[in-house]
Amino acid sequence: MKNYSIVRIGHEYVVQAGAASILKVSSRREAAKLVTDAAELLEQEPAESATEGASIGCDSRDIPDPPGDVPDPAAELP
Repeated sequence: MKNYSIVRIGHEYVVQAGAASILKVSSRREAAKLVTDAAELLEQEPAESATEGASIGCDSRDIPDPPGDVPDPAAELP
């Protein structure tokens, strides 16, 4: 994280990335540690096992209609 700043607003510290405020904490030390941790995570390579089997696609198979007549629930109301 190259472009960030930690500014004090009242009794809290706000971490800003560019013009966006992204984190609010109670101490400057905690803000600096969280920025360091985030920078380390951003530099890591993704784990192979997480990227190999991951799929967020939907199942595109057609679902067959059930056998027989299915009554219309709205038609049964008095």
